[in-house]
Amino acid sequence: MKAAVLEAFGAPMPVRELALREPAEHEVLVRTAAAPFCSTDWLGWRAMRGKTPPVVLGHTALGVVERGDGGARGYGVGDLVVVAGTPQCDECFYCGIGRPDQCARLFESPEPVLATDDAGRPVRAAGRVGAYAELIVADRNQVWPVDSSLPATHLSLLGCGITTGHGAIVNVAEVRPGASVAVVGLGHLGQWCVQAARVAGAGRIIGVDLLADRRATATALGATDVVDPTEHDPVEQVRSLTGGRGADVVVEAAGPEQAVQQAVAMSRRAGTVVLTGVQWVEGRVSLPQNAIAIHGRRILSCQNGQSVMSRDLARCVALMENGEYAAGPIVTAEYALDQVNEALFASGEFRDLSGVITAFR
Repeated sequence: MKAAVLEAFGAPMPVRELALREPAEHEVLVRTAAAPFCSTDWLGWRAMRGKTPPVVLGHTALGVVERGDGGARGYGVGDLVVVAGTPQCDECFYCGIGRPDQCARLFESPEPVLATDDAGRPVRAAGRVGAYAELIVADRNQVWPVDSSLPATHLSLLGCGITTGHGAIVNVAEVRPGASVAVVGLGHLGQWCVQAARVAGAGRIIGVDLLADRRATATALGATDVVDPTEHDPVEQVRSLTGGRGADVVVEAAGPEQAVQQAVAMSRRAGTVVLTGVQWVEGRVSLPQNAIAIHGRRILSCQNGQSVMSRDLARCVALMENGEYAAGPIVTAEYALDQVNEALFASGEFRDLSGVITAFR
């Protein structure tokens, strides 16, 4: 099969012919139909996410099952499926307590070998998916059937961006009608947070981003106010829009340490801060102790929106089908696999919200 292979950090990724390994009994073979190029993969390409070359990047995809079945999940050969970036094994401690976002398969197992290259070297699959390839070998615990006639480009975002943004607002922050919500960073994830906040009935939705086109997109998708952090202190701008207190809920969807610090400062006392972004896998954040220990804030982690895919995937598809969630403005380009480096740089240079690879041969 053909795949884009990260062979050296920071170097263009060649498209290679790889020898795909045979799926195990608990795995399925999926032919890739669409795979979004996520900022996470840009960071992986820059050696910021703990990857070990050679590796096929891409941690979520849409495709069709070619071999194997989902057992109790009810899919088989020929079915359309989402290959999600987070497993749900339903066997580990974390799945057992209803937190598959922390599934042991994701955090306690090495990324699996997907194939070998022409030198005989093992090539691993990023995120246990390796989506920038014609074929994916995935454990059935992270493959989900999807019954929808929406475009493949739109459905391909379900395994990461949509469910994370939806979950940040609904599962983690538990946004209530009338609440004020600020979203720091209006990339693909931030845009889904804006939409989810609108659907949740937030009274004020404030988008914060350096880029004018992203602020404009957020306005079209439901932001009531947008903040340009280059014009004036963004913390003060958000406070001025929320009665001087700060927002009830602040979602950090950017990644850098400064964005986390600003998100905490933008929130009111007894408010909620949801942290979704990670820039460096070994990154550190310094926060004022009074703000986090005395002022009553809830500061919450948000891996994959704390989604339970068996529940949240269908919810998100329904919201897309009835038009409440719009993927069209977020899918900003389509690419062939041999244009993977164009997609890479368009993501890293903030020219795409979500570029999606849709042609693999």
